Amino acid sequence: MAGVEGRVALVTGASQGIGRASALVLAAGGAKVALCARNQEKLQQVAEEIAAAGGEAAPFKMDVASEEEIKASVKSVQERFGKIDILVNNAGVTRDQLFMRMKRADWDDVINTNLTGPFLLIQAVIGSMLKQHWGRIINITSIFGQIGQAGQANYASSKAGLIGLTMAVAREVASRNITVNAVAPGFIETAMTSVLSDELKERMRTMVPLGRTGTDMEVAHAVKFLASEEAGYITGEVLKVNGGILMG
Repeated sequence: MAGVEGRVALVTGASQGIGRASALVLAAGGAKVALCARNQEKLQQVAEEIAAAGGEAAPFKMDVASEEEIKASVKSVQERFGKIDILVNNAGVTRDQLFMRMKRADWDDVINTNLTGPFLLIQAVIGSMLKQHWGRIINITSIFGQIGQAGQANYASSKAGLIGLTMAVAREVASRNITVNAVAPGFIETAMTSVLSDELKERMRTMVPLGRTGTDMEVAHAVKFLASEEAGYITGEVLKVNGGILMG
């Protein structure tokens, strides 16, 4: 079996941005995709988009900040598709504020969604992956988890923690043919970055050696590669998709 054909992938935050793009690319590669997010209507639209292209997907309402919803949704996905081979932890939020002014609630919201959510999802799917001796876990982190960012102490901490989680779990499950990797996007055009001012966007673009922002599809293809059979000897890796802002 090459690529991701015949695999079942669960993608969080699949209603838009990098999550949606990852779902589309995985489905185009022959995977069946469980689309997970809070917005059922948007998930249904993505499912219909995949079906129209000849793929197979189903929506599952899930808030990754809720342990109960994670467990219920994973169970529903397994009942619907019979297994989960690939987990893409993409769902994330921001609550930006200067560190001295950041409220505890804003810290907790970001950590719970961006770090605790992936921890709980990995725990929920890892048992079945261990039994089948095959699995791919891809965590979407961020360049700001590697270099930090003013006004994003909570977000940067959550994404740095996700890198640590990636490496720790990779070491624990490698002997069972399960790989755990992260993708660290740089400045990507998504709904999350669309709210930034034109001035800030231009300033950020000047920092990119390639001279442009990235696309959600470019991140999605990195996800698909790490989820594939061909990436079987890569684990504990952080794949940078940042146009050259951070090298080495």
